[in-house]
Amino acid sequence: MLNFILSIIEAFILFIPGFIANPAAVITGGHFPMDWGKNFLDGKRILGDGKTWTGYFGGSLIGVVAGFVLTGLFLLFGISGSVSYGSTIPSITVALLAMSFGSLTGDVTGSFIKRRIGIQRGGKGSLLDQWPFVLVSFLFLLIFSRGFFMAYYGNIIGALAILIITPPLHRAVNIVGYRMKKKDVPW
Repeated sequence: MLNFILSIIEAFILFIPGFIANPAAVITGGHFPMDWGKNFLDGKRILGDGKTWTGYFGGSLIGVVAGFVLTGLFLLFGISGSVSYGSTIPSITVALLAMSFGSLTGDVTGSFIKRRIGIQRGGKGSLLDQWPFVLVSFLFLLIFSRGFFMAYYGNIIGALAILIITPPLHRAVNIVGYRMKKKDVPW
């Protein structure tokens, strides 16, 4: 039972860069729409004004920085042996880049799908707002940092924990963003 609980805690703590990248994109975004204002074949905007290059890169880089801060804290408190993104700077960097850029690539993917099914920017997309960023982060980690992914999310416990915690956490963060006047809607 203790190992089960520790697996969930480790999975959550190590996924913080992926969680942080998403709201950080809201803070850093606002310039240079990713779709350059263009429409898709169906005549609808490809992504919309809410997905910008400054948000994508700014949010991803803040996620990477958060991961390095966590790594420093792991070292400071002597827990880097049991919980870590890797043992070398290149392996840590790859894991953090995969998770952070995966998070925002997933968010963009969710927006693309929402536009195709007629949900406008700011419209409720339920799990399309919440899970794509996690799933694409997992995919990027599996491709670019397989050992890290398998150690913390490949056992299914960590992956399920992240998928279960994401909807209420996402909602809470969006309410905070709405109250800070960074988001137009609280979902």
